Formats: sequence, structure tokens, C-alpha cells
Amino acid sequence: MRRIFDHFHAELSVATGYAIPRYPLWIALAESGRDPEELDEIDLVGFCDGPLDAFLRTRGLALSARARRGLRRRVRRFDPRRSPEDLFASLAD
Repeated sequence: MRRIFDHFHAELSVATGYAIPRYPLWIALAESGRDPEELDEIDLVGFCDGPLDAFLRTRGLALSARARRGLRRRVRRFDPRRSPEDLFASLAD
């Protein structure tokens, strides 16, 4: 589900305020034992709680505890089966 990786990349970039490079993030996920093509909520929450700090440090970045909680919350809420159009339609109701 590449949509999950794409969503995580976007959320992480917003959380850090920096355009995170996609390929190094992909490699960091793979090196941590997660398949970027088959990510799920458990994989991403585990990555956020562990290897993410080292990945961000190599780029001179860090997340506050509050930003990390928000990132984990947004990752858990993401449903790749719903398109952005579905989300906006549900908000309009």
C-alpha cells in the first residue's frame, strides 16, 4: 500500500516543517525491518517510537513529544481505502 507510505511521508514533512526526502525515508523504513510497500498502522507507530529519532537526527531535525503524538494519531487514523474525495464528502455532510 504505497498510499500509506505517501501519507506518512507527507505527515512527517508537515510535522517537521521540512520536506523530508522520500528515498532516504524509504531506506530507513526498510532498514528497520518494515516493508515500505506493505506498511500498516503497527509498522508506522513502531517506526515513530523507535528508528524515527535516529533518522531525523541525521538530518538535523527532531520532533517534540507533542508533535510525535500528533503524528502517531494521524497515522493511526489514516484509511488508505478512503480517497481524499471521500474524506471531504464526509466533512461536508
